[in-house]
Amino acid sequence: MILEDIKIHEIFDSRGESTLEVEVLDEKLNSFSAQIPSGKSRGKGEAAVLSFKEAEKVLNELVKKELFNKNFNSIKDLDDFLIGLDGTANKEKLGGNLMLGISVAFARALARKENKELWQVLNEEFWGGLIIKKKPLIFSNLINGGAHAGNNLDIQEYMVVVDSKDQDYVASIKTLIGFYKKLGELLKTKYKLEKIIIGDEGGYAINFESNFEPIKIMEELLAAEESKKSFSLALDVAASNFYKEGKYTFGGNEISSEKLNQVLLDYLAHSNLLMSVEDPFDEEDFNGFKEFNAKCPDKWVVGDDLTVTNPELIEKFSKEKMISGVIIKPNQIGTVSEACQAIRVAQENGLKTIVSHRSGETEDTFIIHLAKAGNVDAVKIGAPARERLVKFDELIRLYN
Repeated sequence: MILEDIKIHEIFDSRGESTLEVEVLDEKLNSFSAQIPSGKSRGKGEAAVLSFKEAEKVLNELVKKELFNKNFNSIKDLDDFLIGLDGTANKEKLGGNLMLGISVAFARALARKENKELWQVLNEEFWGGLIIKKKPLIFSNLINGGAHAGNNLDIQEYMVVVDSKDQDYVASIKTLIGFYKKLGELLKTKYKLEKIIIGDEGGYAINFESNFEPIKIMEELLAAEESKKSFSLALDVAASNFYKEGKYTFGGNEISSEKLNQVLLDYLAHSNLLMSVEDPFDEEDFNGFKEFNAKCPDKWVVGDDLTVTNPELIEKFSKEKMISGVIIKPNQIGTVSEACQAIRVAQENGLKTIVSHRSGETEDTFIIHLAKAGNVDAVKIGAPARERLVKFDELIRLYN
């Protein structure tokens, strides 16, 4: 396929921050686009992000000229070309956000040409037509803290995990939305609030008595709603955000890695429903990850800032037994083919795979197609509200 033209538009994500929409035109001048989310909490190894003005300049002065009249037979063909044109370790020349936009929009054009769903094209190219056997769990962030909120919580995300294996997504998402609303009503009543503050990912962002209290409140509400069978809980600690010079500032105290390890183990011991902990330590606190993972054989210990959707890092930290699961965020790595490779490497190493949104989201539904194509274990979407509802709708459309 030859791309006749590429355009970019400045749009604004769910946090009101500037981001990119990339539009490609195929040989018949059909238009295909991709909106790229942005992340506030970012790992050090993520692909570089260009501003709209920077991306516009790179596109017009370099990318378009190099792509002119070139024919690409697959997504990987295009991605390999872009990676070679960039030539840097973290895509600082072309920008991971611009490259991903071109890559996703091209994948959509290819799907139209082959008269297939986007997920089918991804599945056939990167998984050889693997039969889709499972519905992914839904990780939904209902209480926001850390970098996603202006409250007193150090932990960044308190999530409910929805298992839809015994019912369709329509029923389970309806139950999730109901739980989200009841949680909001409970918090307003408990803390005598006229209005409840909402964080970056749609979760409630009020102050709490401790970092453990949201877990306790959500668990008690789930028990009252008799939702234990299909709901569990998960945390994204995002510990890099409160780590400095070898210490963690947590709960108002400066503590060691060993102390944080014990705190999180206590959380697991005192919660019946907590099943997954993401980024429990700073991305360079390798001993912290390894010791915690060794003590949690029946839990998901998930890497995000640690692994940044990089296939080499995923394999390295899996083999070193630091994690049992991994977050996949396409804009951390910068191309569709590399995101697919990251999922494959994780699966080959026995890790749980979670395809994830970003804090600054758009209405693009690419991650849902990626999740289905790769037959992943879970999708992480955010609260069932605002711009994230379209991703829940796409889950229903693709799986029901």
